[in-house]
Amino acid sequence: MRSPKQCGCTISMEDLPEALLGEIIKRLPTTSDLNSISLVSKRLYTIEAELWDTIYVGCGVSPATMALASLCSRFQNLCKVEFNYSGWTTNHGMQLDNQGLHMFSSCCPLLTDLTLSFCSYIDDSGLGFLACFKKLISLRFKALPKITSAGLLSVAVGCKSLSALRLMSCKNVGSVEWLEYLGKNGLLEELVVQNCKKIDQFNLLTFGSGWMKLQKFEFQHWYLPNTFMFGGPSYMAGNQSRYDFCCDFLKDLTLARTTTEKEIGLCCLLRKCKALENLALYYALGVHDNDMITLAQNNRNLKRISLMLTPQHCDGYVYRTSLTDDCLKALALCCPRLQSFELTFYGCEPEYPEIGFTQKGLVMLIQSCPIRELTLSGVDIFNDKGMKALACAQFLESLKLVSCIAITDAGMHHLACSPSLINLALELCNGLTDRGVAKVVRARKLESLTIEKCSRISLKAVQGAAKTVHYTDDCPGYEEWMERCVYGPKVYDLHAF
Repeated sequence: MRSPKQCGCTISMEDLPEALLGEIIKRLPTTSDLNSISLVSKRLYTIEAELWDTIYVGCGVSPATMALASLCSRFQNLCKVEFNYSGWTTNHGMQLDNQGLHMFSSCCPLLTDLTLSFCSYIDDSGLGFLACFKKLISLRFKALPKITSAGLLSVAVGCKSLSALRLMSCKNVGSVEWLEYLGKNGLLEELVVQNCKKIDQFNLLTFGSGWMKLQKFEFQHWYLPNTFMFGGPSYMAGNQSRYDFCCDFLKDLTLARTTTEKEIGLCCLLRKCKALENLALYYALGVHDNDMITLAQNNRNLKRISLMLTPQHCDGYVYRTSLTDDCLKALALCCPRLQSFELTFYGCEPEYPEIGFTQKGLVMLIQSCPIRELTLSGVDIFNDKGMKALACAQFLESLKLVSCIAITDAGMHHLACSPSLINLALELCNGLTDRGVAKVVRARKLESLTIEKCSRISLKAVQGAAKTVHYTDDCPGYEEWMERCVYGPKVYDLHAF
């Protein structure tokens, strides 16, 4: 076949089919490349503008209203837009305000996904303009200090197609008329509430029939509870109608820093889910074996479980984590699809019986289920004998050990026989040395190896040990250490923006 040059003809960018040009533009990785190619010809400029459906607006775009008008004029097919003013100061110029949001709502008719983060000048009147986005499906509000429940009610009433709502650090959102309205409307499939001081778990029970369609739910309170705290106008222990709802389609559930007791509170969700695939309980005090056993027996779809536990009063004066091997046994027997398991203990001293689990229970779970990803953090009960059993796990591909002080080089040597291990991460494991890691590296063809803050493992020992190697020997700073003491490990920024 002869080339165009041999045929005596030339092909320019203008001669290429529009579909091919569009595919070329889609494959360009950076904004600078897109800007450069759009300067080549008017046709490329037009096609590039038509294909651009997502933009991010930060502190550097000022004045925001004028810049936004220009962006919307050029990119008329925008579907997903994020405004993020994190780190904003007055030197950055004006943020997006109510007037800018009003203008934006009139010139971006195809918008389906909107994120507003750290927008200090948007209040309830600004939220009222969101009803103009007729196709809006997903909303994220993060750190909007001026919005209240009244503004959210206008969103609930005006945004007829809304199916995902995420509220994060909105400190003045309280009363729940908006939540009741969304529940009756029954369209939400995703609801996330993080660190909103005036919204408690009993408010969320007013969602009512809305639970029936919900597929993802996350609630994270703004502090780490250390006692059972009940009361207030929304708390009615005898009102069972608050718990008379179904959540048969819930697939993803996260409860972080909540307090429940005796079938009161959001722990009731664990006994109602029949389609749950992903479960995360981060310091959810008051969740007991019966809750987890009921979940396991009613649900065979579980694929991922993440547990972060701290001691609490259980069975009178006993001070330990509330979950025991009974719950692990139920999971091992009833969850044939469980592929990912994460376990973190915080505030548990190795010399005291504060952990309800035993190494035998953990090994039973790991060997009974097709675990592919395993994370153990602060699990002092897991030692070299446990590592020997772990090495026999047929499906285990990824292992992360954090601050597991009972594991030594002898335990690491067992991993050399692991049949499927390709990803290994070690953090704050000061019982391990170069010798332990070297044995695994020589025996396994690792895809990735991560070593963080392990004082006895050197950079020389891990260089070239896997296709991807990450190494740091930095120790936690004082501020990070204090934050862990007060709030627990940095695990609360879930599904971060």
